Amino acid sequence: MSALRPVPLRIDLSALVRRSVATLYSHLVTRPTGQALRVGIESQICELGAPCLSVLDFSQVVVLDYSCADEAIAKLLARFQRDDRPAEAYFVARGVGSRHRETIEAVLARYGLALVAELDDVGFTLLGGLSPLERSAWCALDAVEAAVASEVAERLGQKQDAIDQALARLLAQRVAVQADASRRYYALTSLLRAG
Repeated sequence: MSALRPVPLRIDLSALVRRSVATLYSHLVTRPTGQALRVGIESQICELGAPCLSVLDFSQVVVLDYSCADEAIAKLLARFQRDDRPAEAYFVARGVGSRHRETIEAVLARYGLALVAELDDVGFTLLGGLSPLERSAWCALDAVEAAVASEVAERLGQKQDAIDQALARLLAQRVAVQADASRRYYALTSLLRAG
């Protein structure tokens, strides 16, 4: 996994909103607040100048509304999935509570996006619009440090073509990565554990 060592970048969303919008609250509400957060996150990633695993920390966020989540989460993820993305970045959400989950799921579904999130009551899981097979493939990767496609297919009892498509979608959603030389796939959680 030596080729897959993105720099970890922890982003405390509550602290960033206080710096960006000059508010004393841990409330992520309004579209302008979300835009300011997204710009602040993008700026930190671009300043880093290296591939990074951005950990979006929701633990101090009290309120998250749909318009802010649309700007700060969905549009951020969508921008970094494009071919002309400003930098190589992957995203994991931490400290996601029940007060955040519905809002995050709704905006991810609207854009057809996915996000690895550490839920307070469940641990790491995938949020967003993925098929059951894609979710199963991600869970199989999450359960082991790394696997090639044939190992995932065998583990799930699925045909190789179906698994190849599921893994390609996970890569496109940037919730998994692949080491080109070994052809092994990694869930983003493997990169967190390695860091």
